[in-house]
Amino acid sequence: MKRALDIEILGQKFTISSDAEEGYMLKVAGYVDEKMQELLESTKSVTRSNIGMLAALNIADEYHRLKDTHEAVLSRLNQLSKKLSMTLTEEG
Repeated sequence: MKRALDIEILGQKFTISSDAEEGYMLKVAGYVDEKMQELLESTKSVTRSNIGMLAALNIADEYHRLKDTHEAVLSRLNQLSKKLSMTLTEEG
């Protein structure tokens, strides 16, 4: 069941709606706010209206880097699992 939650990002209030738990929604909103605050503080020449786009690009970059790392770890685990299975079969 979707529930509404009031959040604040860069001092602006929003109402979001999600099936997720409130704690998770607050965590996600807090993360977005944190990233936007960091950009606002570190890039004085960027207009406030462009902060959201830059934050989205940075978050997308983090996501894809983590996704690539996750896929590499899964691939390595799959290789090791096959190797272990072959070793156990040979010894069996």
